[in-house]
Order: sequence, then C-alpha cells, then structure tokens
Amino acid sequence: MDTYLTISSPSEALYKDKGSKFYAFAYPVQTIEQIKEILAEKRKEYYDARHVCYAYMLGYEREVFRANDDGEPSGTAGRPILGQINSSNLTDILIIVVRYFGGTLLGTSGLIQAYKTSAAEAIAAATIEERIVEKTFVSKFGYQDLNAVMRIMKDFDLTIVNQIQEMDCTLYFRIRLGDIERVKDRFDKLDFVSFDEDIIEEE
Repeated sequence: MDTYLTISSPSEALYKDKGSKFYAFAYPVQTIEQIKEILAEKRKEYYDARHVCYAYMLGYEREVFRANDDGEPSGTAGRPILGQINSSNLTDILIIVVRYFGGTLLGTSGLIQAYKTSAAEAIAAATIEERIVEKTFVSKFGYQDLNAVMRIMKDFDLTIVNQIQEMDCTLYFRIRLGDIERVKDRFDKLDFVSFDEDIIEEE
C-alpha cells in the first residue's frame, strides 16, 4: 500500500447531551510536536472546561497512536475518539473533544456515545483526501545522460524536488513506494548513473 487517507484542513463540530456540551476539533498533523502545540493552545483557550480529551494517529502505516481520557472514566473518551479515526481509516489526524459539564451525569455508556458522536461529526465536517506515500531519491550523472534520466522522470511522472545541471548533474526526486523497484530497474540500465535513497532528506 502506498496511499493513505487523512483530512485536508481543520474541522469542528458541537454535540449536546443533557446539558453537557462537547466541542470537537479535528486537525491534520504529522508530528508529535504539532500535536503538543495544538493541545496546549486548546487547553489555554478552554481553560474553564471540565475535560479536554483527545486521540491521534500518525504515519501511513498507522502504527503511532494514542488516546487520552483527561479525567473521564477510563475508556469512555479517548478510546471512542480513536475508534472513529480507525472506522474512517484515517491517519495523520488529531481529534480533540472539549467537554463542559451540564450538571447531569451521563453514565459510562452515555459518555462513550457522546465522545464517539462528537468525533464522528468532526470527521464528517472535514474533507477527506487520499495521499500518496513517496520517498526521495538522488541521482548523479554526467550531462550526456541528462536526456535518458529525464525520460525516466517523464515515464513515471516523478516529482523533481531539486536539480543541478552542469557537466556533473544532480537530481533529487520523489517516487511513490509502489514504483520504486521499477524505477530502480530503469536506472540500473544506465551506465555511470547513480541512484540512491536520499537518506539525509528523509532523516
């Protein structure tokens, strides 16, 4: 798999139940640092709220995730939010649900339903898009091989990130995961042309 689903821009929703208000916010994110910053901003903005619960999922393989109940009974907030992220098969997303208590206890099932619905409505309000997973590679070659290399760029519709065209040329470009081996095979047929993953860029 070299594609994944995420949201293109932030979205929000409001859910009410027995006086309690649940403000849900969905954000496209790519790093833990981004998540921490957004959470800090929301906690500052909603300093008087009873709970600021959240869940997130990161990476195209969807292996980095977390759910937080922020004082709600265990499993009643973060996990239902994360469940909605999983149900929509999303990643690179953070969903925060801010709760203002309305005076009436909702019970375990009521809380689960409230956080689940809030997250679902925030996702429904967002625009979901499919993105391609790519890696950056670098090729170095003599100017005489430029046309052959550019033919590969065109045949696979590769995105050129940066290029230096002199007597010795250097080309940085991105390849979707599913095409890497085929592109490599084409480069292997060119003598005196290097083809390597751009490790520095990826780090």
